[in-house]
Amino acid sequence: MASTCRMKYKFLESPLGKIELSGCEAGVHGIKLLEKRIPRPDSNHRHCETSVSENECKDPEEVIPALDKCAAWLEAYFHAPETVDCLPLPAFHHPIFQQDSFRRQVLLKLMTAVKMGDTISYQQLAALVGKSRAARAVGGAMRNNPVPIIVPCHRVIYSSGQMGNYTGAGVDVKEWLLDHEKHLKRK
Repeated sequence: MASTCRMKYKFLESPLGKIELSGCEAGVHGIKLLEKRIPRPDSNHRHCETSVSENECKDPEEVIPALDKCAAWLEAYFHAPETVDCLPLPAFHHPIFQQDSFRRQVLLKLMTAVKMGDTISYQQLAALVGKSRAARAVGGAMRNNPVPIIVPCHRVIYSSGQMGNYTGAGVDVKEWLLDHEKHLKRK
């Protein structure tokens, strides 16, 4: 599926650094943190600076609506996370979302069942998708999540309460994302 897609890219400056959004006409393929910049703990989460750069191609026909929708969702997540539940999600077109698989079930369940500021263990998430003994497979799904933040793999932790890793970005990014959400939840 991905080989027939004509990929486009959009870049978003976030409190965590530059984020690359990739996709085609059918939807978003990926969200990737290109830099890792952790804001100071005393920084005000309510005033995160973000800006979206245009697609490299300036032709209006080349604009991918799903990338614009994804950028708007992420900008709201960083600026005003209390509003993201009201925003439509972009269409996803990564191959994981095009087939009925355990990974797809896990990612979709995580996105709908675990709300902002909450966490869930790998084992609890496995049970939610009807495979209570598949905690390690849930970990694999988290490692292969092509659209982090929107599909909030940062909310999945060990049963012991330890954070666990955050693929490609590290535990400090995972902790920042959870703190960002908990800050909102306390209000």
